[in-house]
Amino acid sequence: MEIPLAFYQSLRLDDNQSNTLESYHYSNPKFSDFPRFSGYDFSLRRRRWKNPFARITCSSLAQGLKPKPKLKPEPIRETDGDHYKSKDPVLDDTQIRKSSVGLCSQIEKFVLCNKFREAFELFEVLEIRGSVRVGVSTYDALVEACIRLKSIRCVKRVFGYMMSNGFEPEQYMMNRILLMHVKCGMIIDARRLFDEMPERNLFSYNSIISGFVNFGNYFEALNLFKMMWEELSDCETHTFAVALRAAAGLGSVYVGKQLHVCALKLGVVGNTFVSCGLIDMYSKCGDIEDARCVFDGMIEKSTVAWNNIVAGYALHGFSEEALCLLYEMRDSGASIDQFTLSIMIRISTRLAKLDLTKQAHARLIRSGFESEIVANTALVDFYSKWGRVDTARYIFDRLPRKNIILWNALMGGYANHGRGTDAISLYEKMLREKVSPNHVTFLAVLSACAYSGLSERGWDIFLSMGEVHGIKPRAMHYACMIEILGRDGLLDEAIAFIRRAPLKPTVNMWAALLNACRMHGNLELGRVVAEKLYEMEPEKLGNYVVMYNVYNSMGKTAEAAGVLDALESKGLRMMPACTWVEVGDQSHSFLSGDKCDSYSETVKRQIYQKVDELMEEICEYGYSAEEKNVLPDVDENEEKRVVRYHSEKLAIAYGLVNTPEWNQLQITQNHRICKDCHKVVEFISLVTGREMVVRDASRFHHFKEGKCSCGGYW
Repeated sequence: MEIPLAFYQSLRLDDNQSNTLESYHYSNPKFSDFPRFSGYDFSLRRRRWKNPFARITCSSLAQGLKPKPKLKPEPIRETDGDHYKSKDPVLDDTQIRKSSVGLCSQIEKFVLCNKFREAFELFEVLEIRGSVRVGVSTYDALVEACIRLKSIRCVKRVFGYMMSNGFEPEQYMMNRILLMHVKCGMIIDARRLFDEMPERNLFSYNSIISGFVNFGNYFEALNLFKMMWEELSDCETHTFAVALRAAAGLGSVYVGKQLHVCALKLGVVGNTFVSCGLIDMYSKCGDIEDARCVFDGMIEKSTVAWNNIVAGYALHGFSEEALCLLYEMRDSGASIDQFTLSIMIRISTRLAKLDLTKQAHARLIRSGFESEIVANTALVDFYSKWGRVDTARYIFDRLPRKNIILWNALMGGYANHGRGTDAISLYEKMLREKVSPNHVTFLAVLSACAYSGLSERGWDIFLSMGEVHGIKPRAMHYACMIEILGRDGLLDEAIAFIRRAPLKPTVNMWAALLNACRMHGNLELGRVVAEKLYEMEPEKLGNYVVMYNVYNSMGKTAEAAGVLDALESKGLRMMPACTWVEVGDQSHSFLSGDKCDSYSETVKRQIYQKVDELMEEICEYGYSAEEKNVLPDVDENEEKRVVRYHSEKLAIAYGLVNTPEWNQLQITQNHRICKDCHKVVEFISLVTGREMVVRDASRFHHFKEGKCSCGGYW
């Protein structure tokens, strides 16, 4: 009686069966010993069989295949010599074909199980055998393996094997081969294949257009879209979305509107992908009104649509409007993803809203996104920019994956807060972990060296850019080196460095030198540098302000008045200095000499009384007022009373009165902090024991225990 093989699924073979013996059995025709199975327990419905194999029919017999013949001893042949000749077994064509079919089947199985490298190991056997017929399904599996591995070498091997075997793919496989080249970044070869295709359909165009958009060649992508429109007179929603990405990449709202018209003609504007693409395109091209029209016209607003419109408003500086849209998104019931939280954090960074960032941080953890790199990179960036560098480092250390943007954000945070040693340590750790630096990395670490006075280390890193890492220094890197020279008082060397630079001096390079002239009181060189800046940026107010301060600090009142006259003749005027302090979730602004009319009489009295108390207290600790106001935030006709009540002092007094003593004060200014106020804040941090972070127009100043992170150079 024949027993089905499925009946014996519970049979177990001992692991001691030797693979070596088995391989030897098939390779040596003289090997006739059957593998032994000693001590095995073959169970069949709890019955024991002495010889279970006697009742099992091989599946090969069930398929009508002949059993393997028994081996017979070969007869001894007489030869002329003392040796005999034996003929090795040779596989015929049928056996080779069967073996190749098995290989192809195994390759397809490996790809199906996502074992792509194992599939290519078997593919090597086909390559060695040469002209073996391979089916379309096997080629399709190999193409999928190439796409998933993104290996150019594998693409060349598979495509070369196809060509050498005379494989003539139909349209489906031709599209798959085109997609394989696109996905693996071989865009030039993909374009050549596309041009040689005898027949092209929407899939062909989608693949090549997407490839050029991802490659950054937006112009060529739009040309291909135009060709598709003329050839097929049809388009998919996905193709429209990709073409809109190309228009956004070019920043061409004219092209984007033409695509919008095409979408209207085909009636696909209501599609979510197309609508989101239109919102993104209009936002990136600066037409936020049309972006809002498309958004308002959507019947069902997806999370991507909300993210695009909020990001568009934030991109163009409408932070308050973007924040209102975020609240509307929350109230609408739309799901919030990590990109939404990332946008929220970036808006908080611009508005300096710490409480809003804390809410986003909490939501990030509750939503299970605490390991996602996009939103956490935004968090590190925010905390780095707003005086919470240690919190940024805590988040950074907890992330399992780190990209170069994350490294740069934390390194820039250390630089901005004058923690140059920490920035260099982080840079060295990044190199040890085999993360390749980019030009932003070097900008951050060189800025850290400049802000902290680490000149020797800065020069070593600057020289290593080209010699070790193969990155050509840009103008911003040269500006950092000029600042390093200026901080050390090497102004002549800075001039020589600018002249030797292999690029045209930029505004930032001259501005770094002018700032050095201001700090070291070099009036003559400062005048020359200021003239350079006037020529390059005649309408920039900051250049005139710096030069005015240079003259004012040297007692050159006539020259300072001349700068004011030049400002007036150009229609420019010094804006009144403004300082903001964060109290709770509200920002409170103050102007120099402000009479605080927007506050009640009680609050005004508290602010001025606190300023007077602080000034008296710091005088006891050795503070003496500056004879001259180096960087005044008022014009020359302001009374002396204004100097005592500069905007920084009013904001700090209000913050001290309205926040608990363990809170760190966060101050923001639209101008460079003056020398007198800088000294005052140092003394206030000493007598009150409060930490204060002042973000002025130049950099961050982290005041703690009577010292500032800038080291007195800003």
